[in-house]
Amino acid sequence: MTTLNRISGLHHCAYRCRNAEETRSFYEDLLNLPLAHVIQADSVPSTGATDPYVHLFFEYADGSYIAFFDLGDETSCIPDPETPSWVNHFAMQVKTVTEVEEWKTRLEAAGIEVVGMTDHEFVKSIYFFDPNGIRLEITCEVIGESERTVHRTEAHAALKAWTDNRPPPQNEFYKFKNESIDA
Repeated sequence: MTTLNRISGLHHCAYRCRNAEETRSFYEDLLNLPLAHVIQADSVPSTGATDPYVHLFFEYADGSYIAFFDLGDETSCIPDPETPSWVNHFAMQVKTVTEVEEWKTRLEAAGIEVVGMTDHEFVKSIYFFDPNGIRLEITCEVIGESERTVHRTEAHAALKAWTDNRPPPQNEFYKFKNESIDA
């Protein structure tokens, strides 16, 4: 069997957006991520479905992208009602804690509600939502390579401990859902 090379990194992560120009203004004008590529088409190449769209790509300094689809219907990403709003998010990295603080100031000055500075012990982060309801994080790693090595070494054991001892569901929805499956 052929051994595959490790995946080298993120090319893009794509979301639906309500309005391409509103999204462009937020990501390019406020977050300073240049609009790097736009695809406009009437059908989807991977499926052949007839569904007109515009696909926007905003470029990070490392060459990766965050991307959006505007389907022309003023509908944004709809959060999963079963998932807390803090779970699904897209994290963007800066080099220093000072930069995280500067981003917080810039976002708040633009009228964006920002949560944090949150200290996660290995990163310090702020959180906010884009115009499409997507939760974003700006973060800075605050550990060195020796701590990263320890985290890598302990990762599988930590996951096993969680898996073996995870708490029972705390939400009535999940209890009801489990009961309905057993019925």
